[in-house]
Amino acid sequence: MEFGVYTLADLGLNPNTGKMDSAKDRLQDIIKAAKLADEAGLHIFGVGEHHRLDYAVSSVPVVLSAISQQTKDIRLTSATTILGTVDPVRLYEDFATLDLLSYGRAEIMAGRGAFVESFPLFGYDLDQYNELFEEHLELFLKLDKEERVTWQGNHRPALLNAEISPRAINSIPTWIGVGSTPASATRAGRFGVGMTVVFLGGNLIDHIALVENYRRAFVAAGHPKEQYKVAIAGHGYFAEDGQQARDAFYPYYKNYWAYVNKQHNMHFSLDREGFEQMTTLESALFVGSPDEIVEKILMQHDLLGHTRFLTQLDIGAIPFKEVARSIELLATKIMPQVNKYI
Repeated sequence: MEFGVYTLADLGLNPNTGKMDSAKDRLQDIIKAAKLADEAGLHIFGVGEHHRLDYAVSSVPVVLSAISQQTKDIRLTSATTILGTVDPVRLYEDFATLDLLSYGRAEIMAGRGAFVESFPLFGYDLDQYNELFEEHLELFLKLDKEERVTWQGNHRPALLNAEISPRAINSIPTWIGVGSTPASATRAGRFGVGMTVVFLGGNLIDHIALVENYRRAFVAAGHPKEQYKVAIAGHGYFAEDGQQARDAFYPYYKNYWAYVNKQHNMHFSLDREGFEQMTTLESALFVGSPDEIVEKILMQHDLLGHTRFLTQLDIGAIPFKEVARSIELLATKIMPQVNKYI
């Protein structure tokens, strides 16, 4: 199983100090985290896209290109690219450039994202989301295969024998991030790309149907079996002692949901009982000791058959030293145990 970490580069007040990192400092910590993950032997580092002042990253390929110059082996992916509001030609050119700079380490995870600001910002109609996503994904996959492209759609100018440059070293691995929408899982299978199940809430059983939808659509479309890929992504925090992990992480996680819910004009406070429930074996949150996390990942693997695990560690304004400790435990304790059993 591949292991990795990702960040959405959220900017929030530290619940203990009342201070907030600047976007500049946040970006430097992200680069340090990627370098540490690479040195520790993790496989993937992801960066998410937002177009808001309370997030530090809007230009994912620029940030990943900077990271590529500080790392050697780790694969670099978006997490996610808001595919409906980006021109597929520019997207391919940006990630092909990243691929060249990183000696073939670029990947893309596409999705809608948690916010919709990019639609009016770039002149797209949110009501056309599904049509935009389908058309942009179809064109991107074509661009990834062909140096000269002829194509016509409904939402961008047609291409007539257009030269697409530069070319990536190899095909750019593409995934679709899926939260809870069965249609999105079916789309990933129909297009024959990887599917990342973003497991942030609810029960594990609820997500089995997503993987089954993906599998059925994938098989029905006749894609090569080597293209079948399932990943699990979720929030995490690790410590040698499981109770210590829960005690240390709760204030930051409560803080995270407080400002995320406020961003969505929602008023909800995560109490300790609700938090503890989210850390149980069948629930979404990857918080605990290495042994507890290994048990959780292996149980999910038995049910979902995923071959990649990604976790977001730097949320709620948690200090970088805590993120670094979780990265170390993921690489030295959790990853080896999981792969030993598998």
